[in-house]
Amino acid sequence: MHELEHVVWVTWPHALGHGSPPWWWPLPMAVVPAVGVTLAVRYLPGQGGHVPAAGLHPGGATKTVVPGVVLAAACCLPWGVVLGPEAPLIALGGGLALLFRDLVRVPATPAGTALVAGAGSAAAISAIFGNPLVGALLMMEIAGVGGPRLFAVILPVLLASGIGSLVFTGFGNWTGLGVGSLKLGLPAPAQPDTGDVVWSVLMAAVVAVAVHGVLVLGRRTAVLVAARPVTVISACAAGMAVCIALYAVATGRSPAEAALSGQATLGELAKDPHSWPVGALVAVLAFKGAAYALSLGSLRGGPIFPALFLGGASGVLLAPLPGYGVVPAMAAGMAATSAAALRLPISSVVLVALLVGHTAALPVIILAAVVSFVVTELLPQGPDIPPIPQTGRNGPRLH
Repeated sequence: MHELEHVVWVTWPHALGHGSPPWWWPLPMAVVPAVGVTLAVRYLPGQGGHVPAAGLHPGGATKTVVPGVVLAAACCLPWGVVLGPEAPLIALGGGLALLFRDLVRVPATPAGTALVAGAGSAAAISAIFGNPLVGALLMMEIAGVGGPRLFAVILPVLLASGIGSLVFTGFGNWTGLGVGSLKLGLPAPAQPDTGDVVWSVLMAAVVAVAVHGVLVLGRRTAVLVAARPVTVISACAAGMAVCIALYAVATGRSPAEAALSGQATLGELAKDPHSWPVGALVAVLAFKGAAYALSLGSLRGGPIFPALFLGGASGVLLAPLPGYGVVPAMAAGMAATSAAALRLPISSVVLVALLVGHTAALPVIILAAVVSFVVTELLPQGPDIPPIPQTGRNGPRLH
């Protein structure tokens, strides 16, 4: 996926004589996710995976959904859709694990199926985070198990995450495939003071409301998709592309900054936050946030990395406040947006702590995640997402 993303957003523009993608570049690229997701929804089992606006789910991974998940992910993630790869990896890892179980003729039981799928998902998702602990913790918090069942889940999930990470870190003479570090390379912050704590708490509350609004808009979009899948998916893909193009027109910067998951752009933001003027930060929050909402309700991918980028950009925007700093502001912003988007406060704290890489930022990370989670839980959650009717040879016609 990363190689295809590089081809679409770097190689092709250069081949056409552009130093960076021109402002109109997202518009033709949006055709691919519109067609790919429509095909997955209409014709393939699993309809390309879960609707991202519904959050991450541990269940539903079967070997029959793998083709649809692969098609939807390949047609969305490299082509500018404002979503991350974690949800497709959860479904893909679980489905492939169940396929391997059937190939080796292991007896299938309901408990065993859930366990194998969970372990496969944990191993797969550990790859993108570059850390087996994050993948294992995320899967356990998504599953929401406790008591004696926790130990039945935690051991295979941890084991699968650790073994999966060996593919990238290497083992013996095997050098591994290589994976990027989670750390953003932020400088070590000073110990938090009153300004850091107060501004982080206030920002977390405001950011939680904003991200929650984006998620509710995504859920409302998903309701429209369920009623008229083909029409609304195409319209949302076009609307997403227009938002990205408008960002480039308004700022004169690359549309790639408002497109895609934001994983690479977050690293660039952390490396040189002062290269982003206030106008560019406001524009990327507005236009990428709108594109994120449309993507959440209609296309396929995960919610984590766009939320992290929006949180990091919010932190850089508010860092000039009296007594605040870039590192605590980015840390608090990312913790707040990830907790609001995922509703998984523990996983959010661990993930952002690894991204920041400095224990001095832990107090503001924890405070921001908790405040954001509480505020999000107090807000109305928006409409339930109805299932999309599955078409078939004699099935309903989808408009």
